[in-house]
Amino acid sequence: MKIAITALEGNSQSKIDARFGRAKFFMIKDQDTNEWTAISNQAVEAAHGAGPLAVQTLSDNGVNVLVTGNGPGGNAARGLQTAGIEVYLCKDDVTVEKALEAFEKDDLKKF
Repeated sequence: MKIAITALEGNSQSKIDARFGRAKFFMIKDQDTNEWTAISNQAVEAAHGAGPLAVQTLSDNGVNVLVTGNGPGGNAARGLQTAGIEVYLCKDDVTVEKALEAFEKDDLKKF
C-alpha cells in the first residue's frame, strides 16, 4: 500500500500541508518497501484544475491513501473517489511522520 501525505517540504520531518491540490509536495510512503518518496506537486502553479491534476499525480504513482489537512474540493474529491484513493484528514500542525503514525493507529477521520 502507498500512502501520500501533503507536505510543505520534501521530507518526512516537514509539517503537513493543509491544502491538497496546491500542496507543495506529496510525501509517499510505500508500506511494502518502507521507503519514502518526495514528489513535487506540479499542479501547485496551475491556473485552474489543480485538484484534478494532483489526483492524476497520485494515481500515476500508485497511491492508495491520501492524508491531508483539509478535505479536497469537489472536482478533486470526485477524482480521488474515481481513482479509488481513500482520503483521511489530519490536523496541519504535525509532521508528515506523525500524520503517518496517526493513520496507522486509525486515529484520523475519513473524508
